[in-house]
Amino acid sequence: MPLQLLRTGLQIPARVCPELVRRHLISCRLRSSTSQKALLPVPKRQIPTRLAFRTAAMAVEAPHKTEAPSSSNPPAKVEELRKLMAAADGGRGVQAYIIPSEDTHMSEYAPSCDERRHFISGFTGSAGTAVVTTDAAALWTDGRYFLQAEQQLGPGWTLMRGGTPKCPEIQDWLASTLPEGARVGIDPFLHTVNGAKQLSTKLREAGKSLVPLLDGNLVDKVWGGQRPPPPDAPIRVHKIEHAGETVQAKLDRMRNDMKEKGAGTLLVTALDEVAWLLNLRGGDVSYNPVFLAYVLVHESSATLYVDPQKVGPEVQKHLDEARVTVKPYSDLLSAIKLLAGTAAEGHADAKAQATAKTGSKIWIDPGKVSYAITASARQAFEERTAGKASPRKRPRTDNGGTEAPQPTALDASILFVEKPSPIALAKAIKNKVEVEGMREAHLRDAVALCSLLSFLEKEIGGGRVMDEVEVDAELQARRHAQPGYIEPSFPTIAGAEGNGAIIHYRAQQGSCKKVDKDTLLLLDSGGQFDCGTTDVTRTMHFGTPSDHQKMCFTRVLQGHIGLDQAIFPEGTPGLALDTLARAPLWSLGLNYRHGTGHGVGAALNVHEGPHSISTRYYSTTGLRTCSQTFKDCTSCTTNPASVVRDSGLNALALNDVQSDNDRMLVKEVVVDLETLSFGS
Repeated sequence: MPLQLLRTGLQIPARVCPELVRRHLISCRLRSSTSQKALLPVPKRQIPTRLAFRTAAMAVEAPHKTEAPSSSNPPAKVEELRKLMAAADGGRGVQAYIIPSEDTHMSEYAPSCDERRHFISGFTGSAGTAVVTTDAAALWTDGRYFLQAEQQLGPGWTLMRGGTPKCPEIQDWLASTLPEGARVGIDPFLHTVNGAKQLSTKLREAGKSLVPLLDGNLVDKVWGGQRPPPPDAPIRVHKIEHAGETVQAKLDRMRNDMKEKGAGTLLVTALDEVAWLLNLRGGDVSYNPVFLAYVLVHESSATLYVDPQKVGPEVQKHLDEARVTVKPYSDLLSAIKLLAGTAAEGHADAKAQATAKTGSKIWIDPGKVSYAITASARQAFEERTAGKASPRKRPRTDNGGTEAPQPTALDASILFVEKPSPIALAKAIKNKVEVEGMREAHLRDAVALCSLLSFLEKEIGGGRVMDEVEVDAELQARRHAQPGYIEPSFPTIAGAEGNGAIIHYRAQQGSCKKVDKDTLLLLDSGGQFDCGTTDVTRTMHFGTPSDHQKMCFTRVLQGHIGLDQAIFPEGTPGLALDTLARAPLWSLGLNYRHGTGHGVGAALNVHEGPHSISTRYYSTTGLRTCSQTFKDCTSCTTNPASVVRDSGLNALALNDVQSDNDRMLVKEVVVDLETLSFGS
């Protein structure tokens, strides 16, 4: 066995040694005769003590304030928002207003018309929440975006480094910062049932209250006529040769789950779940082939709530064959109220109560469904059972809102089945056709990437100087030439030197860096194809990398080899595997501020749950298995880098090692990561 692999200290089962060795040699062979030196473990004297590691970590994790709010002039948009806050809820006002990233479907990536947090704060990252009070403006985001947020937040904004020891959660910050009796406003369509409940409880314990404002989003009012119009891209059919399962078969599976859980209706709100369930794709959200819609699945029928203008003849025929009715997007709340009224009628008759419990309840995912939807259902239930409720008993819909009502045990038992969506796991477990489609997508993508890498090695290695935007353009031109290519699966991250450590960096003309033969370049990109979705990262250097770069690169590689060779029982959650990837970095006091692996959709969103490989303690979904005959399996990327590709790393800061995805696959009872996913 090669000396380099032995010196990683890994115990590799004999049955997987040949393949691992082959992949190891292909990927980790460095240019020049220094490759073996680069793979040697760092001498013990260079390994930091636990105290040094703790000190370094705390220095990096301390919350960063871009500027003290009291000493800067807030932007005009924030001041206009504060005026609206003072007049909200019929003049009663709110002392704080929360602006999340999500749209009404709780999407990671929202349509441009719903990018409210971006509009009010200037921060463009996909994850983050802004909070504006009467005298402060703060933005919470996670470690992927610390550097980006520092650059984009303007005067008057405080960056809160979420997930670090000294950074409070939003609800804790509001509870401790606002005065007694303060009222916190939200748009209830943009907050989940769970999120609103938790926030309301925390505020109430501190003598404050949560106020759902139902007369329009305050940021939208500031945005005014400049707000982009709603998207209107046409919907297309995702053909059965790519889906591998008919719509009717998927609906039947969901109905079996509904019957088992005692629900008469399943509410589907997540856009990728709607698209997967109905074998449809759209173009309402950049990089994600989804469309704005809801679905209600009943015992013998289903209804798609969508803008009818997006439904062409082919799509209509496709839906008719599956017995799916199309109704306007805006009709959903009326349908929910009608269902709640039906449940109320059953509850009013004691003899029919058992029937109501098993046949009239609505299955909602409280982590995905908006608070506004459930509040509307409760209101309809109360009005049907006890006549018109007084304003003290229900949310107002006329001039704003009242304090968030506390759902009773009766509400939960009669109206809802509150469980995770059954579609999430069904979608994550890929069937044989989807697995083959993802393989095909990566083969097509590899043609474009290999062509680009050859071009860069020849041009930049030969002395040409390019910039990050040009590198991206060269890549996109090659992807567009591949059959079945539709669009990128996320904005390309072409990061030179320190830009590679900005985890979701996006190069812009005029501010991007140059790339020459002495530059460390990280290229993280992916494509949406008709048959599958890709996510691939490569790190390259066309000259001689520094010793520090080689050290970080090697430790990331060792971590991925450790993960790649892991054999574990079926159903093991990714949380239990995450340490394998980080251990070589931790031994040097290094870390990376993002997950190690995420799910990838089958011709769907590039980020997909519920499974992942990360330090998220709540991510307990087990990784499912598949056999060599390609039965159903989950798909997951791996971060940091794999032995079949290089890692990305920050050449400037020891405590930020940036890397991303490659492939894992699962075998029968245990996992040899040559068989779990094809996201890269």
